[in-house]
Amino acid sequence: MLTVPVLDTCFSDTVLRQFVRHESEVASSLVLERSLNRVQLLGRVGQDPVMRQVEGKNPVTIFSLATNEMWRSGENETYQMGDVSQKTTWHRISVFRPGLRDVAYQYVKKGSRIFVEGKVDYGEYTDKNNVRRQATTIIAETIFLNKLMRMKKLFMNF
Repeated sequence: MLTVPVLDTCFSDTVLRQFVRHESEVASSLVLERSLNRVQLLGRVGQDPVMRQVEGKNPVTIFSLATNEMWRSGENETYQMGDVSQKTTWHRISVFRPGLRDVAYQYVKKGSRIFVEGKVDYGEYTDKNNVRRQATTIIAETIFLNKLMRMKKLFMNF
């Protein structure tokens, strides 16, 4: 039996569809829900992209992106005084989508300031010494190239 709970009218139909309850004889209830895996990064490219292809698989463009956090420390941080500290975090960006992959390979350059939107992926691989390792990567779905935007006002979402 499929039932939909009654919600306030302020919820949209889209939200309402997410709260579907399925009842069966085996389990008293099972809630089906959506989840979200979305990342937005704005930073500078660490090295020119490389395109790799494993035999039998589609090519992928890979590059690193640095993001920075800055904060003030000390007694006077409310008055914009004190020492400024900074932390840089490096992200591995992988572009699989064919059109976006090729444009990223051609136009993304070391030092470029770019915006990347995508999802986080946690994977495993075996290194050359046959040791299993874990890798975190951002699978890019949208890339905004600042230099191209000024020249052509181009927004890439292939």
